[in-house]
Amino acid sequence: MNQAGGLSRAAQTRAAQALVVPALLVPVLAAGAAGVLAAGGAIHVRIEIEHSRFLPAAFSVPVGRPVVIELHNADPIDHEWIVGDEATHLRHATGTEAHHGARPTEVSIDALSTVTTTVTFSTPGTFRYVCHLPGHEAYGMVGTVTVTP
Repeated sequence: MNQAGGLSRAAQTRAAQALVVPALLVPVLAAGAAGVLAAGGAIHVRIEIEHSRFLPAAFSVPVGRPVVIELHNADPIDHEWIVGDEATHLRHATGTEAHHGARPTEVSIDALSTVTTTVTFSTPGTFRYVCHLPGHEAYGMVGTVTVTP
């Protein structure tokens, strides 16, 4: 403090810097919250599962690039993430498989856990991702990925 009771010039500079740095990070954090971050050729998407909802409920990626998808289940119940065409969803709507993990587009996520899968979409289009556990799709546990040319 200076004699007038105010902050010194150095203290004012430090205070201004403390405000600027978080302000610069907000766009970076917002981009991460949207789910898609590019790094080293792969695209990283983090999907949060909370209150039986996928967040984000939609994202876009280019065709032919590996997409590392991190699925974080914050719910105290199990979920699944199935992405594909309507034939894929028809097959899973009947619940024929108790657990998924052999295919990167069909993943089970245990309660309070995180699973990572890598998918390379070979065809442009819009594909749904759904949790086909009983009642979850009807509750709104759906999303879309748009694969651009």
